Amino acid sequence: MERLEVTKMNRRTFLKKSIWTGIGGMIATSFGYYYARFIEPARLTVTHHTIFHPLIPKGFTGIKLIQFSDVHLGHYYGLRRFVHTVQKINELQPDIVLFTGDLLHEPNKYAHIDDVISALAGIRAPLGKFSIYGNHDHGGYGTDTYRHIMNKAGFRMLVNEHVMIELMDKSKIAIAGVDDMMLGNPNFPEMLKNIPPSTYTIVLLHEPDGAAETSRYPVHLQLSGHSHGGQIQLPFIGPLITPPLATKYYEGFYQIGDLTLYVNHGLGTTRMPLRFLTPPELTVFTLKHQPPVS
Repeated sequence: MERLEVTKMNRRTFLKKSIWTGIGGMIATSFGYYYARFIEPARLTVTHHTIFHPLIPKGFTGIKLIQFSDVHLGHYYGLRRFVHTVQKINELQPDIVLFTGDLLHEPNKYAHIDDVISALAGIRAPLGKFSIYGNHDHGGYGTDTYRHIMNKAGFRMLVNEHVMIELMDKSKIAIAGVDDMMLGNPNFPEMLKNIPPSTYTIVLLHEPDGAAETSRYPVHLQLSGHSHGGQIQLPFIGPLITPPLATKYYEGFYQIGDLTLYVNHGLGTTRMPLRFLTPPELTVFTLKHQPPVS
């Protein structure tokens, strides 16, 4: 009899544990969804990096660049959050601001164009604001809409072209931008034409896997977005899915030959309005001259 009672108790304990495990799993799943849907997408992070290179002129040491990318306004990313992001950019006091594409999720359906222009126009960068096309900027008949927004907001559009940033001491770097690789007409030789030899050159290219092409040219730093870091990553596994042309390089720094690539997480979302272990990001790069090794 005593043995039978022990067996009944064990079964009862097993059932209780099973029920509580099930309840715990539901709570964890519910919290995980809530976190990925509402908390992490709003948790703006700022990452800081120093870029050393012998071709960065001494006069550019301390010059601060900020990259933002992939806003996807209209797809669960609203103007109020974007205005807050603009305020954060200005608090960081950049010298140069670089936008690497995908401003509106569906350009032909977005109704608040003037408000977007106003927000972007409020970004302050004494050495210039520059932007390129992403695939969503061309998509949805958005090519002209996007160009209109960025021009009115004081951004210089770089479409297979470059600009020289010159300081008072006559030192220079080049910032170049190539058209979107998915829906545009990229032309790397045209973009880099007439850049003086030994000029430190930064290329803006929306899709990071395009670094395989960029690395064939005298370019030192490529800044990209597009991947969103995969939006959902799992520990020890990484991103569950990344978009085309962001399968090899999806977040952070990579070295491809002499080219350094950085892939920004972006601000908004696409496909699903979820982020997990890939918080939205502003990236701050501080340039520093590196004396040549003797």
